[in-house]
Amino acid sequence: MTKKDELSFEEAMKKLEEIVDKLEEGEVPLEKAINYYQEGMNLSKVCSDKLTNVEKQMEQIVNEQGDFQAFSIQEEE
Repeated sequence: MTKKDELSFEEAMKKLEEIVDKLEEGEVPLEKAINYYQEGMNLSKVCSDKLTNVEKQMEQIVNEQGDFQAFSIQEEE
């Protein structure tokens, strides 16, 4: 099985959505629900960490380029 930190953001979100759907059905035994909840929290952290990393990368790109206008297409001006 793939480690959680090796999942892409999209894969982690899909697994998290599947867990939420199962929990919302309400037919999950308590022990299984706790396991789903714990796995969901771990996946949520993976997604949050990946978003934080992307945000830092974008800030670095913006700082290197000066501002967001550097990304605009010159022909549109």
